[in-house]
Amino acid sequence: MLKVEYRDHIGFENKRLENEIHSRMTAYRVAMGGEELTMMQSWIIRFLYEHSEEDIYQRDIEAEFSIARSTATGILKLMEKRGYIRRVSVERDARLKKLELTEVGIKMQEGTIRNINRLESTLRQGISDEDLEVFFRVIRKMRSNIEIQQGETNRRRE
Repeated sequence: MLKVEYRDHIGFENKRLENEIHSRMTAYRVAMGGEELTMMQSWIIRFLYEHSEEDIYQRDIEAEFSIARSTATGILKLMEKRGYIRRVSVERDARLKKLELTEVGIKMQEGTIRNINRLESTLRQGISDEDLEVFFRVIRKMRSNIEIQQGETNRRRE
């Protein structure tokens, strides 16, 4: 019988932490009345919030998130129906509709930012700056190891 070789398994501990973070973010979203938001919708709200000074169109969402036009159309229609975004005609071309967050969308994103900051603070409690530097250096190295290994696997397939 094969066994895991390491007492402390990185993948397992990472998944447990990810589950805890996801659970708390979901609980917050439900408390704010946004339980129907998917992660993609949340990412789109964040993107629109961070680019509120720019004209953002559906094609920008498609490009940013590498999603098909039909997928973007469905997601955005649902977000519009639920009151998170609105489509606004552009003066120079009535066919173009830029995307904007509604007050509901803005409040959801600002609440999410506050919640993320609280959660980040909780995660960092009792951990020195030096330990955090080591953590980030190690986790980035792990990600690099995976990317290198994936690149080698892809080259072997070619």
